[in-house]
Amino acid sequence: CLSNDVINRYEVREERNEHMPDFQTKVDNYLMHAPIAIVYGLNIAGIKGKHDFKNRTLLLIKSEAIMFALTFSFKAITNVRRPDDTDVESFPSGHTAQAFATATFMAKEYKDQSIWYAVGAYGMATTVGAMRILNNRHWVSDVLAGAGIGILSTNLAYLTHRYKWKNKSSQLTVVP
Repeated sequence: CLSNDVINRYEVREERNEHMPDFQTKVDNYLMHAPIAIVYGLNIAGIKGKHDFKNRTLLLIKSEAIMFALTFSFKAITNVRRPDDTDVESFPSGHTAQAFATATFMAKEYKDQSIWYAVGAYGMATTVGAMRILNNRHWVSDVLAGAGIGILSTNLAYLTHRYKWKNKSSQLTVVP
């Protein structure tokens, strides 16, 4: 039953099953990583991001570690059954958390160059979340929680980064 206040998760699944029963794609398995490839590809192409290679890579590793720890801790605690009934690891969506973590990473590195880098990154992440629902692997709440975890993880990595790996060549002083 659909109330005026809240969309029932089972109604969403019924609509998906009625209108797209055979929808299945694996694009989301790859698209969630695209912003990482784009960030390093832009740098190779000569479009400099906010941080140097070492700091950028450390920020990415920290972001991924935070995202992984949060996502899989919640999956272990909540035991929410997937819409397709395959297992109890639905909440939160790990694919969506990954997609939004990498989108936030790309936005942090390149939004000062052009806002369109951030728009594109978050567009890809949103597509991953939608595909997880359309693939019948996640509920809407799983995707929303995954997006929040991904964004939070990367922001925490940037907020706590100490920038100890500064470019040594710019700090070199020669004394006779």
